Amino acid sequence: MSDKLVIAGREIRSRFFVGTGKFQNNAAMMSAIEASGAEIVTVALRRLDFEREKGENIIDALDPEKYLILPNTSGAATAEEAVVMAKLAHAAGMPKWVKLEIHPDPRYLLPDPIETLKAAEILVKEGFTVLPYINADPVLAKRLEEVGCATVMPLAAPIGCNQGLQTKEMIKIIIEQSNIPVVVDAGLGAPSHACEAMEMGADCVLVNTALAASSDPAGMARAFSIAVEAGRQAYLCGLAKRGTQASASSPLTSFLK
Repeated sequence: MSDKLVIAGREIRSRFFVGTGKFQNNAAMMSAIEASGAEIVTVALRRLDFEREKGENIIDALDPEKYLILPNTSGAATAEEAVVMAKLAHAAGMPKWVKLEIHPDPRYLLPDPIETLKAAEILVKEGFTVLPYINADPVLAKRLEEVGCATVMPLAAPIGCNQGLQTKEMIKIIIEQSNIPVVVDAGLGAPSHACEAMEMGADCVLVNTALAASSDPAGMARAFSIAVEAGRQAYLCGLAKRGTQASASSPLTSFLK
């Protein structure tokens, strides 16, 4: 069964995206990324030092021939800030792909829908491949699709909380209506959360904190990778319908006659 993931014309080999924040060091981060099998790896632009020549710079650890490094604008509070960050990253040699993140609220880090749409419109017009991080808002998701975003990335729960699919019903609507890949992002704290998202029909998931906070980041990355694959396979095969009462798997009617 052909089951290719294509984003902005590029075939992506893994439906598991990995973030690079919060790891104890680059070695732990790379062990998790390698174990995950991920191709797309997100990096917060505010963590990069493009002028640094020595020391542990995160960008030096990632092989651009092996990974699609997806810079993200985490830390931007307005559309203008996000656009500037994306342009600076591209000018410094980063891909013209960007995970658009705008969250002015430092407590819950919830994305600003108005600023996100505004920045997406600008960046798409300037030739960027834009993957916006959003609230699980089906109306906003359609608007972002209409302006030319390559994906939408609705949150499952606030960043780093590990609460799982708190926005499940809204994500179902986004998946149903979307003509571009849906990447469930943020809040996935266990492999079972990722599996459930994929069973629902999400195209991909992105995980960071659950890997970085684990005592064995590589082992947890492998567990998530298996869960993503299992969830996708279950979705393709079709889950059995839920019933409201028991239905014997081995009917006894003929045996009792």
